[in-house]
Amino acid sequence: MKQIVEIIAKSLVQNPEQVVVEEKDNTSITVYELHVAPDDMGKVIGKQGRIAKAMRTVVKAAATRENKKVTVEIV
Repeated sequence: MKQIVEIIAKSLVQNPEQVVVEEKDNTSITVYELHVAPDDMGKVIGKQGRIAKAMRTVVKAAATRENKKVTVEIV
């Protein structure tokens, strides 16, 4: 799922080499922290957060198939 977040983010931004996804496991949930260049932050979030919400939905759908709980945070 880390790869899904990375592929989606790299396709949206102007500086794909600055996209970094960190995976942090807690006991009940996995958190993916997405780091992008400051100039690309708006492109990843989208108008009214629509792109970020869609990205979270795709990742949660993939996680559901594996019986996992995940979330995506844009840092």
